[in-house]
Amino acid sequence: MDLYSAARRLSRPFTFTETNREEVLPIGARGVIGDGYTAALVRVDGAIDWLCLPRFDSPAVFAGLLDPERGGITAVTPVSRRFESLQRYDPDTNVLETLFDVEGQGIVRLTDLMPWSDDPRSAIHEVHRRIECREGEVELEAVFDPRFDWGRGKTELEFHEHGVLARSGSGDALAAVLGNGGRWERRPSGGAAARFRLRAGQRCWLVLSWDSQQPEPISAYRPFEHLRATRNAWREWARKIEYDGPWRHHVVRSALLLKTLIYARTGAMVAAPTTSLPEWPGGERNWDYRYAWTRDTALAIHAANRIGCVDEAGAFFHFMRDALDRGDLAILYTVEGERVPAEVTLPHLAGYARSSPIRVGNGAREQVQLDTAGALVDAAFLYEHSGGSLTLRAWRHLRAVIESVADGWDKPDHGIWEKRSAPQHHVHSKLMSWLALDRGVRLAPLFGGAANHAKWRRAADQVREQVLKQGLDPTGSYFVSTYGTDELDASLLQIPIHSFISPQDERVLATVDRIREHLGVGPYLYRYRNDDGINEPEGAFVLCGFWLAEVLALAGRIEEAHQVFEAHAEASNHLGLLSEELDPGSRALLGNFPQAFSHLGLINAATRIDLALRLRDEGSQKIPYFVADKA
Repeated sequence: MDLYSAARRLSRPFTFTETNREEVLPIGARGVIGDGYTAALVRVDGAIDWLCLPRFDSPAVFAGLLDPERGGITAVTPVSRRFESLQRYDPDTNVLETLFDVEGQGIVRLTDLMPWSDDPRSAIHEVHRRIECREGEVELEAVFDPRFDWGRGKTELEFHEHGVLARSGSGDALAAVLGNGGRWERRPSGGAAARFRLRAGQRCWLVLSWDSQQPEPISAYRPFEHLRATRNAWREWARKIEYDGPWRHHVVRSALLLKTLIYARTGAMVAAPTTSLPEWPGGERNWDYRYAWTRDTALAIHAANRIGCVDEAGAFFHFMRDALDRGDLAILYTVEGERVPAEVTLPHLAGYARSSPIRVGNGAREQVQLDTAGALVDAAFLYEHSGGSLTLRAWRHLRAVIESVADGWDKPDHGIWEKRSAPQHHVHSKLMSWLALDRGVRLAPLFGGAANHAKWRRAADQVREQVLKQGLDPTGSYFVSTYGTDELDASLLQIPIHSFISPQDERVLATVDRIREHLGVGPYLYRYRNDDGINEPEGAFVLCGFWLAEVLALAGRIEEAHQVFEAHAEASNHLGLLSEELDPGSRALLGNFPQAFSHLGLINAATRIDLALRLRDEGSQKIPYFVADKA
């Protein structure tokens, strides 16, 4: 079987023609590469239209994703107006391959990577692109058009012997070096371009280098050595993944994506590498996700421990510990553990598919979200029960957090979904307050905290009593989103996941069925359907679907869990990547991409269903809890 035929079996082809070359590509028509400090999105046509440098939360250098005219782009693409493209990852790596079958010319393979090793000191902030012709003779064009500071800054190009150097007014610099002798020329629309031909057996490299003084000969960047080292480093890391169940392909790809989203210097994990990709085309639900959320970190600790990535789980916890050293518990942090910038808009950018506004910074930093404490303390509990050892310093921080919950759990808040409406008494937030107190009670004896133990136990009992009284509908049959309403919320699925009551309790089962009836479209779920202060449409929330699969497995409805899980896993793009939301009708990916929350949910659901299957096969009547779930 030839290379092209083999690739078609592993990917979904994209066809580019004279009529569709200028159309907006779907959000999911991209792969991601990263170096442990930032990440780039690579389109199926060979263009990189998203890259912030040198950090995830730095201003974008390439933001054509949000505005093709003003955002900036770099590309290697066939000159022909008609070709077919396929993408895949080199197995067990984040090295991305794009295959171009150019009608009437030949086949070219583009290999993309950012040099990476599992050592935060090794990052060099470069993009390496290998272009090789496998059949025939193909004419290609390289484009280099950076736009510093979201396209607000001035970009000056300097043409040197070995390449092009772009400079910003603030002193940032990015070099582009094309190693085939192609001549860079200034483009009328901005940036530089070079056309060149490759025949079968020929190859060349394009290297982008941040903070360069001047372009060097391509050999100075040692691209082939970095390709080999990066491939080997990713494969070595992937071998640590212990999951061997029926969805290993999805779990490994999710784990590799999550590792890509970890900021190596601190262990922080960004929610996504992008900002302002719309949760519905043309809508205003466009947020900046290039930061580390406390609840995401907690979910990551669960997922990492379940698949044997204990180093990453420890790094996540240490990031939170170090952030608390600097101040009180926050909803979200920068990748360095600092306060997130205030939310501002960038009106000069049109937005993906004309979806505006473009937001930088995040207004959630001003909200009250009581569930955050529960996520943190539960993560600490899991860390302690999975081989870690909490220090007294960490415990002092946790003790202060738990004390604040004991004193303030009865307040209204904005909830897990960061609604822009007035605070309410969210049942999920009460659940997570109970979780913080319950986990605190279990941890306190390790540090001689008898007095705390009694106070927190009383508060936990009060929360539980209130939720079971006010958190149900008027008939007492099922849980509701907020006190005094009959509204539903997919976050209620966390009630059995966190062992608040049994997953086989009639109230839980009724809640699950009503959520599926009122929030479901086939196997997919919306978060809620009530007013959130924005009143714009959105897609089905991928994480909620994975929660549903987990709860169905806990309830013993394994076949249903299996079906829901596979519907969501198979809704990933051609590379196995998921965004935050999807259109239930078309399954088009929506929202920031790729999304950590979705892939964390996939890992947790896959491991939960796998455990349920094993218990069933063994004839066990046990509920598929993990050790720490009920400890």
